[in-house]
Amino acid sequence: MTVLSKKQMSEEDIKLNFITPAIEPNWKGYITMETKITDGRIDIRGNMASRRKAKSADYVLYLNDNKPIAIVEAKDDNHSSSYGLQQAMTYAIMMDLPFAYSSNGDEFYEHDFLTIVKELSLQRK
Repeated sequence: MTVLSKKQMSEEDIKLNFITPAIEPNWKGYITMETKITDGRIDIRGNMASRRKAKSADYVLYLNDNKPIAIVEAKDDNHSSSYGLQQAMTYAIMMDLPFAYSSNGDEFYEHDFLTIVKELSLQRK
């Protein structure tokens, strides 16, 4: 089996190999993935209606049952770790959550709506 370099990995590969293992130890049982945020916008043209694709967060972290606290957006390694932060912030605002994160598997960028933006490095063991 040939292992891809990090630059060749898709967003899903980055999530599987880097982001999920970094999140899971501290949030075990309190994570959902590909969580639907909206049903998708309805477009009406004349008497025809169609629905756009629903928006979904890569990860939602929960403080406890039914109490989400943060959104995490993942990007592949061809993007900076902060690339998905605006998307995560938008979803966090929509859900009234205090934290938004973005990661490309190398590090996390955090936006704490109560304080400031921070960069957090991932350490591989």
